[in-house]
Amino acid sequence: MTMSKAFDPYQLGGKHLANRLVMAPMTRSRAYGPGQSPMPLMADYYAQRASAGLIVTEGTQPSRIGQGYPDTPGIHTAEQVAAWRKVTDAVHAQGGVIYLQIMHTGRVGHPALTGLQPVAPSAVAAAGQVYTHEGPQDFVTPRELTDAEIRATIAEYATAARNAIEAGFDGVELHGANGYLIHQFLAPNSNRRTDTWGGSPEKRIRFAVETTKAVAAAIGADKVGFRLSPGNPYNDIDESDTADTAATYTALVEALAPLNLAYLHQLEAPGVRDLVLRLRKAWPTTFILNPFTGQEPTGPAELELVENGTADLLAYGALFLANPDLPTRLAQGGPFNSPDPATFYGGGEQGYTDFPTLDEARA
Repeated sequence: MTMSKAFDPYQLGGKHLANRLVMAPMTRSRAYGPGQSPMPLMADYYAQRASAGLIVTEGTQPSRIGQGYPDTPGIHTAEQVAAWRKVTDAVHAQGGVIYLQIMHTGRVGHPALTGLQPVAPSAVAAAGQVYTHEGPQDFVTPRELTDAEIRATIAEYATAARNAIEAGFDGVELHGANGYLIHQFLAPNSNRRTDTWGGSPEKRIRFAVETTKAVAAAIGADKVGFRLSPGNPYNDIDESDTADTAATYTALVEALAPLNLAYLHQLEAPGVRDLVLRLRKAWPTTFILNPFTGQEPTGPAELELVENGTADLLAYGALFLANPDLPTRLAQGGPFNSPDPATFYGGGEQGYTDFPTLDEARA
């Protein structure tokens, strides 16, 4: 059996990756330390998975108002930076490479979590509910950001990126997907602005582009990745107008391309493979794909996407939760531990750091 190209080493932004397999960013809601800071258990969790070519952490808020879920970590206080340093040290001790995902949730949040009214491009509530410590609650109508507040938010992203580097991260990923703040600016149903931050695709991409430029200026473009999910309806985003969606994301990628970022990371929505291929072709540096696989987690069959050049690196989500040594298991074709959705969010070691490696299972 010939080994897939997915197991070959790779250079990313001056960093040597052991393989082309990425641990996708996944919210776990276990930041129980003071002020939403990581716990030592989080260092164990990421260090166990350091055989990934690249780890991208769970979404981490750049400000208090950017928090949308209980017990998600922040990167906006000295306390949080110090706690994250223990995580990056643990991963680097195992030879891993780790990027911090910066996630401002925008309108996806609740005053019960932060004591603050969420902010967004426009005062349009998302349909649905958010989980809080008091149970599920309906999304509230966010406050529309002023022009000055938009600029201040961009500065918060840049500060968060500098904090991430101070905490020992190899780089950051900007979360422009899944219906969070950057995505809210991109989508016409959540961005109803008529100023220079909304309207045409060129205006709706402005927040994403300005934020990325500010972060690249703060820490170096070679340490910055950008995640997008065109056509993904999560968190009440409507990008069902395929012509507008294609125009918006083509304009976005064309605007980001000259920055020479470390990578573009696409979470594939159903039915957008043509757009995946178009954006991949237009992108000058590393292209990471988190492929659409329906109800099944991404598995060995998807390694072909690296082999045939659809992606440079391949991101795995749920399978990485349950299989700390996923690259070894993929190389051998399995067997795989099954993820346990009941333990995805919150809790302690169970379903987090207690999954055995192949060697441990055999012993």
